[in-house]
Amino acid sequence: MKLFNQLRWFFIREWKRYFGAILLLIIIAILQLLPPKIVGMLIDLIIKEKIHGIQILPWISIILLVAIIVYILRYLWRILLFGASYQLATELRVKFYSYFSQQSQKFFLKNKTGDLIARATNDVDRVVFAAGEGVLTLVDSLVMGLSVLVVMSTQISFLLTVISLIPMPIMAILIKKYGQELHETFRHAQASFALLNNKTQEILTSIRMIRAFGLEKNQSDKFDEIVNNAGKKNMEVAKIDARFDPVIYLSVAFSNLLAIIGGGWLVWNNYITIGQLTSFIMYLGLMIWPMLALAWMFNIVERGSAAWDRINSIINKELCIQDGKKILPSSSGILKANINLFFYPKNNIPSLKDIHFILEPGKTLGICGPTGSGKTTLLKLIQRQFNIKKGDILYHSIPLSKLKIDNWRSRIAVVNQTSFLFSESIANNISLGKPTASQKEIEKVAKLADIHKDIIYLPRGYETQVGERGVMLSGGQKQRISIARALLLNAEILILDDALSAVDSQTENNILKNINQWKKNGHSLIITAHRLSALINSDEIIVIKNGLIIQRGNHSQLSQEENWYKAMYYYQKSEMELEDK
Repeated sequence: MKLFNQLRWFFIREWKRYFGAILLLIIIAILQLLPPKIVGMLIDLIIKEKIHGIQILPWISIILLVAIIVYILRYLWRILLFGASYQLATELRVKFYSYFSQQSQKFFLKNKTGDLIARATNDVDRVVFAAGEGVLTLVDSLVMGLSVLVVMSTQISFLLTVISLIPMPIMAILIKKYGQELHETFRHAQASFALLNNKTQEILTSIRMIRAFGLEKNQSDKFDEIVNNAGKKNMEVAKIDARFDPVIYLSVAFSNLLAIIGGGWLVWNNYITIGQLTSFIMYLGLMIWPMLALAWMFNIVERGSAAWDRINSIINKELCIQDGKKILPSSSGILKANINLFFYPKNNIPSLKDIHFILEPGKTLGICGPTGSGKTTLLKLIQRQFNIKKGDILYHSIPLSKLKIDNWRSRIAVVNQTSFLFSESIANNISLGKPTASQKEIEKVAKLADIHKDIIYLPRGYETQVGERGVMLSGGQKQRISIARALLLNAEILILDDALSAVDSQTENNILKNINQWKKNGHSLIITAHRLSALINSDEIIVIKNGLIIQRGNHSQLSQEENWYKAMYYYQKSEMELEDK
């Protein structure tokens, strides 16, 4: 029952719907008490020959009318009750999305996509089911059970009622015991389902690589193992779940047996009439649903409680990146980095140290260095994906940690190493950050990204569907569409994180030439690249190695120094000359 207490905030807010549903359930319970009473009266009247034939019809009409009214009222309370629970589902999923969208990469390093999907779908469904069906069964079983109990004990025989309910305490003890076991077992089953989700997501997103390496059998075996494990966990849940109904049915059966034995003795001794015993047996039949509902309610609530624990373990965590309060001025500003030390979570070796630079409006900062040197890490810090404990990055002389995250990120546009496209048209992918963009604006940035001429030759031009993750396009085309998408935002700072790696030298040169023209309006550019030809026109280039700046200057200066930049530049240059021959 802990779950109902945890959802108290929702029940209080939606009290009108829940109160209306409970009120209708009470009315239904009272109406359902009438048919057994009428049947008992009719039997006694027929036995005493006080009524017969056509005289019975009005009573039967009353029973039919009660049935129709109960049907209508049940329809109404379902709309009220389940309408409220579906609202809870909507709110929880929106809350999940909002929480995920505000999280830093630290959060996604710890939590796998499949597990998060399982919590946002399957676990939410269990909680919602408890808030709807669980509340229904609790109220219905209590109202109906207590109503029938009162009528049986006051209108027929208190002694017979006590005798008939002797098995019920034993049943309650067993149900509580099974409920506790179910809570823990279901929690493990949900964790197993999350693992299955993770593996499914990994296989589907890497299916081309699996086929390319001929790993279908290998991955199938691993998937089979995870599926079997999930099946075993669910079977353990089913075994505990299967204990509920037999306990209920045996308890009800013993209750009926005791009622018939005790009732027969009371009729024999003229304490009650045959009609009253018939009514009592019918009332006892009405007790079957409350007993079954009570067991089912424990089942539903324990599953919901386990699911709620899993949901809370995610959405109640404090955000890794706390939002600031300051708002930036409307004009472009100077970006200044003063990073003394930066460590990734649970890593004792610094990824960056003594990183200092200044980027003025309209300027270009080039970043290069060996693989794993810290280039992308630096860009992540500029995007505020991690906190800097020793040092800071400032814009307009305001530390990024003091700024509202949305306000800061609206000033930057980023194209990452791996381009991600949605299963939409090319036009919709380009206009992702600016849905109101006109076709003219979309085509303008496509030309800047040197992708327009490729798009117009596609079957449906800008309306061509790119498939999941842009599967219909080449790597270079995806990169250029991503660049066009970033340019459309017209942000103050454009960040290209090795975003030209999949295009040829001529296309790279065209794109950079266009971007240099575009940024004359006061835009700044930060570009990282392994191919140093992309950095030649940068106002300043910093070379990072092992998280430390080992060189800085423009291309002319660095190509004269005897260090990493010169060696790599001439190596790449000679490599290109050999390819041209």
